[in-house]
Formats: sequence, C-alpha cells, structure tokens
Amino acid sequence: MLIGLSGGACAGKTTLAKALLDAHTSATLLCFDDYYRDLSHITPEERAAINYDHPDALDTELFVSHMDDLALGKSVDVPEYDMATHTRPGGSHRVEAAPLVVVDGMLLLAVMECRERLDFKIFVDAPRDMRLERRLKRDVAERGRDAESVEKQFNTSVEPMHTSLVMPSSQYADLRIDNPFDPRSAAQIVLEEINKI
Repeated sequence: MLIGLSGGACAGKTTLAKALLDAHTSATLLCFDDYYRDLSHITPEERAAINYDHPDALDTELFVSHMDDLALGKSVDVPEYDMATHTRPGGSHRVEAAPLVVVDGMLLLAVMECRERLDFKIFVDAPRDMRLERRLKRDVAERGRDAESVEKQFNTSVEPMHTSLVMPSSQYADLRIDNPFDPRSAAQIVLEEINKI
C-alpha cells in the first residue's frame, strides 16, 4: 500500500512520515525530494535561477517507476542528491519493499502520475510564517544556504508555487492534518484510516 504525504514545504510531512515509520514496523519511506534532476551540466549561477518548487525540476519519470516497483514488492535504488549543489554526485541508497510505503513529497498530489498511484492521500498544512521559520532553520543548518537566499527563494518560488500548485492539490487528499499536531497521535489516526481500506 502506498500512502502519500503532501503539503507545503516544512509543513510537517517528514515529521509525520517518521512517526508513521516508528508506529508501523513494516513500513518504508520514499521521498520525492531525492528525485531532483542532476544539474551538474550547468553553472552554479544557472542552478540558482531554477524553480525547484515546480514539477519540472523533478525526475518524475524515475520516481513514478520506483513507486510502481515498490507497489509490486520490488526494492529500488534511489539516486543520491546533493541539495547544496543541486547535483547527483553518484551513488544511491536502497529503499526496501514493504507492506506499507510512505511516500513524502510537496508536489505529490499536484502531479497526476504520482497522485493516481497512491492508495491513501494525506495533506499536511501549516501557516506561512511557521513554514518560513522552519525552512530558514533547515536550509541554513542542513543545506548550506544563507538566510537571505532562503528567504528570497521562499518569496519568489516556494510561496507562489504553494499558492498555485500545492494548496489546490489538497482537494485530492483523503485526510488533512493541520499544524501544530502531535506526530504520534497523527500517525495513529492515519493508521486507523488505512486499516479501514
């Protein structure tokens, strides 16, 4: 079974995904963020101008094929991606097949090819200011960015794409979870819902 977690950047999807993995012993995680296209063929300046919050920035074809493999009980090798340089430096990590596959991705419900492969769809939402604050902390600490560039990206691409693509895709969700939420309690609600299917 493929369970999709969609929603705004830094709305709490990954937090909920981890809680689901903790609560369900036979679950695995597939992240859409690992499927950004390799941009090693263009300059760092050109990479900085890319809109990473649009589906075109992602290798949807490979991602969808991996969703299909996992749905058939086949493990997949996910390419390593370096968020700081926007490149695939080589190598991969294995996502093992499991009875429950948690699929995490901001644009998951906005891309029809992904959405139609999900057995249960969850939309996680949080207020704009909360998402920006979390994004600043994460991107500076984990992705080698400076606060000014993070805020600029948020205002020029993240939030506009949230408004035009991410939020409208919430209409496809079977369940909506609003932040703040207790991850363990939310995970139990999700598991109860999918047990009904």
